[in-house]
Amino acid sequence: MFVLAATGSAVGLGNVWKFPYMTGDNGGGAFILVYLLCLALVGIPIMMGEVLIGRRGRQCPVNSLQTLSIEAGASRAWGWLGWAGMLAGLIILSYYSVIAGWTLAYLMRMVAGAFERVTAEGASSIFTQLVTDPERLLAWHTIFMVMTIKVVSRGVGNGLEKAARILMPCLFLLLLIVLVYAARTGDFSQAYAYLFDSDFSSLTLSGVLSAMGHAFFSLSLGLGVMLMYGSYLPQGVSIARTSVLVGLLDLVVALLVGLAIFSLMFANDLAAGEGPGLIFQTLPIAFGQLPGGMLFGALFFLLLVFAAWTSSIALIEPLVAWLVENREIDRIRAAIWSGIVAWLLGIVTILSFSSWSFSFNFAGVLKRHGLFDVLDIAISSIILPLGGLGMALFVGWVLPRESVLDELGGSARIGFKIWYFIIRFITPAAMLLIFLRAIGVL
Repeated sequence: MFVLAATGSAVGLGNVWKFPYMTGDNGGGAFILVYLLCLALVGIPIMMGEVLIGRRGRQCPVNSLQTLSIEAGASRAWGWLGWAGMLAGLIILSYYSVIAGWTLAYLMRMVAGAFERVTAEGASSIFTQLVTDPERLLAWHTIFMVMTIKVVSRGVGNGLEKAARILMPCLFLLLLIVLVYAARTGDFSQAYAYLFDSDFSSLTLSGVLSAMGHAFFSLSLGLGVMLMYGSYLPQGVSIARTSVLVGLLDLVVALLVGLAIFSLMFANDLAAGEGPGLIFQTLPIAFGQLPGGMLFGALFFLLLVFAAWTSSIALIEPLVAWLVENREIDRIRAAIWSGIVAWLLGIVTILSFSSWSFSFNFAGVLKRHGLFDVLDIAISSIILPLGGLGMALFVGWVLPRESVLDELGGSARIGFKIWYFIIRFITPAAMLLIFLRAIGVL
């Protein structure tokens, strides 16, 4: 169950609109090889560390870090890593819910046939009308947040585990259905070549740093999510094996989604790209031109809703657990209050696409959506990379080696020695590079 829940938290909208394009634009198979190396040096080592902390502490991220730091004779200030992760998760949830609301709106439009034979201008107009209408965005944002609160309020067994047991298999089934449809109606061979043909000449230092950053960000690390899920992981389950499996499943889903998307796009002579424009403006054109496009477009956006839903459940869980443990309130009220705070913060994002929008430059990139971009930069460029660095240092240098060994199997075999060297030396250096790139230094 941990694998399903952790994969659900990792598989999100970023897998759909970012990773496939990054792969095709940076040498295809060459980029995948580099990404696998980055998973081994950055993503999976930190995931193992976070799960280890969670299972060792058996509490919410803040309390686990404080308890383990005291046991190790270190400062309680390490608990601030947990606070930073919870804050980051709450802010990400606030704007993630708004964007997930877009997927709900597009699901309804696909069902209604709004994209039948749609032109590029028509698709762009539909998207613009949606994101610049605060009332509609607020309605969809509210619906999605209620969906999230409903699951989390039901507890671990009836909420988180049940959601993972139902939503993740449904997500994989929908992905396979859309992939088969794309292979039959789209240009599958060109999509395959775009993603998997190796071109090492296209792989630059920037591409390598992008792979390194995505190996960290894609797995929901630095947010306290894996610590929280680790606290629910039974003793005796291999942390190493489950972490590797989650990392590989996240990669496989991203690549399969990429095959489906680019098969449809190349069949309709649409340009490859990344970001919300790929999903909400370009892809609807492809579905609108193909036989059965409205049905399979609806299935695709339903897949996105499930992906966003499992991620949002994971984002809110650490704060809910902290409220239950430290404020002695029941889980239902904790979920409601956490959801209300995220919902209120989401209004900032909604207005950033209309009346509160303003432009500014950050690290050489023009940002157009005001406070939404400010929040996103603060989280993705500063808090999360530094949080990942802190987690690597805590596991590698603060926790006693015996405690780490105990959680990972109890014997200092060659696999443990390699991982321990990586988490102490290589991963911190990589996280520093990710941070410097995120703020525009590299």
